[in-house]
Amino acid sequence: MIDIGNKEITKRKAVAVGTIYLDKQIISDIKENKVPKGNVLNFAEAAGLIAIKNTPFVIPHCHPVKITRAEIRFDIEKNRIKAICEIEGIDRTGFEMEALYGVNVSLLTIYDMCKVYKKEMKIGDIYLKEKSKIKIR
Repeated sequence: MIDIGNKEITKRKAVAVGTIYLDKQIISDIKENKVPKGNVLNFAEAAGLIAIKNTPFVIPHCHPVKITRAEIRFDIEKNRIKAICEIEGIDRTGFEMEALYGVNVSLLTIYDMCKVYKKEMKIGDIYLKEKSKIKIR
């Protein structure tokens, strides 16, 4: 890992977005909580939050960071679900990898819970939408 010891502590934010494309019937079942494995979006949110907290354990050059707020939300459209992961905290390095990892794990959880339908699903359009830092001193 690189040395961040001399970097200034700042308030930071990162927002990542990703999409899973699904059959309309799967979307309907998710909305109506009819997926056999359970409430898909609740599990996807929980899995994403767990991933955020564990990013330094799976991505070797990521530093443990002081996260003060993490949120994963979902926008449902007719044939896709967009996952948005927003993280804030105070540290010497950013939260981009945590946000991207959280989005990926959330989308993978949706995929896992819906694979029983044996329909084509596609995960994509994953990107860092925003990152910022503000001096706190």
